[in-house]
Amino acid sequence: MSSVLEKRALKWIPLALATALVMSGCARDGFYHDRNLDYADIELGEPLMLPDTRDPRRYGDALPIPRADMLGSVDQVADVRPPQAMGVGSRMEAEFVERREIGDQQWLVVNAAPADVWPQLEGFIGSRGMNVTAVDNDRGRIETDQGQLSVQRALRSGSTEVRCEQGGQSSSRCLDALQRYFEGRSASASNSASEASWQAQRMDEEDALVFRQQDERWEVVIPHPVEPVWAEINHFIEQDFSVEGERNLLEANANEYAFLVNYMTLSERNRNPLQIVFSADVRQMSQDIRLELEDNGSETVLRAINASERAFTADDQRELLERVAGYLR
Repeated sequence: MSSVLEKRALKWIPLALATALVMSGCARDGFYHDRNLDYADIELGEPLMLPDTRDPRRYGDALPIPRADMLGSVDQVADVRPPQAMGVGSRMEAEFVERREIGDQQWLVVNAAPADVWPQLEGFIGSRGMNVTAVDNDRGRIETDQGQLSVQRALRSGSTEVRCEQGGQSSSRCLDALQRYFEGRSASASNSASEASWQAQRMDEEDALVFRQQDERWEVVIPHPVEPVWAEINHFIEQDFSVEGERNLLEANANEYAFLVNYMTLSERNRNPLQIVFSADVRQMSQDIRLELEDNGSETVLRAINASERAFTADDQRELLERVAGYLR
């Protein structure tokens, strides 16, 4: 009996060997190709070398990898430079010239680059018959017998702050005249001779807003002093937060650089009927949230703090901060 079983077992050995050979072939060249084998014996080639005559300003890393000594530990705060927000938090359109103020300070924001605004400011001075006593192109200042006029890049990319001061104080009459003058001009005026003087004022990566997360808290680092940031946010939040039941501005406090808003988060708006039926809240609800600006000298930190008893997750914070930060882009 044992000899019969041994013969039957031996009959299957050739078939098993053949199957193993076929499967090993499939792993290399057939349907079950193992790509790991392709790199078993790979050799590194010589790196691509560009000629020494190349212009280095035209070349850079397409996908730059940070050096190991520049990477922070996992315990540090994560800094995230977000892409331009779309939909929620998208940039609101501005008029060509608008007034801003906080306390006794006033200025204009012109929706054009400093290089375009500077020659228009010179035109205004000429039209008013002012006597120019000093000009500082690098700082964007013109001293006249009636006061000082100045331009500098505004928070929003491609826009300019214009100030008119007498004795260190904002001049409302001068700003009124300036506003009427700019409203009669278009944003298309350009002066190539002034362009070189404003290279340092163009928006670059160092001026980008930075989103940081630590634990369950998100915040936005804005590389500008708190007063112009508060004035800019205040201007646009008054327009944007005016939808009953969805987003409303309840209070704006210039002394504390804070806003109290009533806001329905995206997660709440996206609750489907089934989620609403089986939850404690049978209808979609908004909630009170405090937006605070922290003064850090040359930069400002924006935070969204829950002022209600409803849940306010990290994703909810990020969504609201994206919307408000969108005013500054």
